Order: sequence, then structure tokens, then C-alpha cells
Amino acid sequence: MIRALLVAALAGASALAHAHSLLDGALAQRLPALLTALLLVAAWLAYLAGGRRIAPRAGRAGLFHAAVALALFAVLGPLDDWAKTGAAMHMVQHMLLMAIIAPLWVLARPLPQWRAALGDRARWLWLWPLNAAQWPLTLAAVHGATIWFWHAPRPYMLAVDNPWWHALEHACFLLSAGLFWWAVLHARPPNRARAMLALLITLMHTGLLGALLTFSRSPLYGDATDLGDQQLAGLIMWVPGGLIYLAAAAYSSHVWLQHLLRRSARV
Repeated sequence: MIRALLVAALAGASALAHAHSLLDGALAQRLPALLTALLLVAAWLAYLAGGRRIAPRAGRAGLFHAAVALALFAVLGPLDDWAKTGAAMHMVQHMLLMAIIAPLWVLARPLPQWRAALGDRARWLWLWPLNAAQWPLTLAAVHGATIWFWHAPRPYMLAVDNPWWHALEHACFLLSAGLFWWAVLHARPPNRARAMLALLITLMHTGLLGALLTFSRSPLYGDATDLGDQQLAGLIMWVPGGLIYLAAAAYSSHVWLQHLLRRSARV
């Protein structure tokens, strides 16, 4: 698995070399992509610097590097250019950010390395997310509202037409998904039932959005979207995306059941 993720990381880094959004157009059009690249590279370098003081486990390091490279590919590589002209590729980009990159980052547990690199002055960067992660259902609601907002026709077209809105959309997806996945994948025993429920709720409402896109008889985003392309986008959210949330819910329920069995054995 780690080998496959590292191959994906190399593919993402290779694709980044061909990123048109960094090289083409006026500076005002390229600035959001440049700032995005700067933030991602800064997070990567901070992780590497902190890793010299607190060495991460080999598996977790592989997950983190793969997540950063996939993020660079998703928002700066050719996929970003394709997403501007096709709803299906736009949805692939969204699902990469929310259902693959965000949970990979969470499973990598990079906070010790970032803390070692940035020191106590940056404690506010991780203290409030850690505190917020005690409420998986609340974070599921925030993440769900983020998904539905950015897939409403007007915000969707704003993100397609304006690079600043597009960058904000990506930031909203990554931040809300990161908090959501942290709360459900690292839930403490008292919150594991809520974490499983949060995953099931997310599975249901993303499936509903996918079904709405799939079975709509007219393009929801105006003449800019082909109906067949929109239906394919809905299927991408509905089926592959649903399988990811379903697998995470199954894992969460397994962990919760094992905890209940251990607790009953001690009684």
C-alpha cells in the first residue's frame, strides 16, 4: 500500500511540472495558484524539518508525502485545467480533496512534526482543531454544509470562472474535510458511536447530491455544463465517493465494537 502511495506521490510531483495554471496567463490569474503552491510546499518543508527532530513512522511519512503530492496534482496539475471545462473532472478534483487527500493527511498524524518545526508560537494552528474534533456530528454538519454550498449553481460557477473563488473552494473543502476526518478516524471511545453516525450521515447526503446530479433532466449549471458530463459527475460522487465513506463507517463500527467487547470482558 505504501509503495502504491509513493508511486502516486511521484506521479503528482511529475504532473506538477506541467501545471499550466502556474505558468500561463496574467499574474493576477496565476497568483491564487502560486499562493496555493507556496502554502503546500511550506507545509511539506515544515514536516521535513520537524521530522529531523521527531522521526515519523515510515508508514505515516509515506501517507503524508503522498497526500501533499496528490494535493499539488489536484489543484495545480492538469486536472485543475480539465476541471474548469468539465463537471466530471471538477467532481474528481473535489473527491480527491475531500475523500482521499484529507483522510490521508489525518492518518499520517503530522502534528508532532509540525509542532517540532514551528514551536509553541504556532500552537493556535492545531489547538482549536483538536478541541473541535471532540464533536464529530457538528463537524459532519459543517462539512456537509460546505459540500452543498459549493455545489449550488451560483457558487459552483463562481469557482469555475474566478481563480480566487476556486482557491477558496479548495481551502474550504480541505479544511472542513480535514476536521471531519480527524473527528471520525481519531475519535475517542466515548465519541465512536457519534463518529460512525457522522460517517453514515455524510454517506447519505453526499449520495443524495450525487443522485440529484445524476438523475437531473437538465443541466443544473446552465449552458456551461453538458447533461451527460453532469450525470457522470453525480455518479463519481455517488458511487466511488460513497464506497469510501461506507468503508470508513465499517472501520469505525469495527473499532467501536471491539471497544465494547473489551469493556464487557473486563466487567
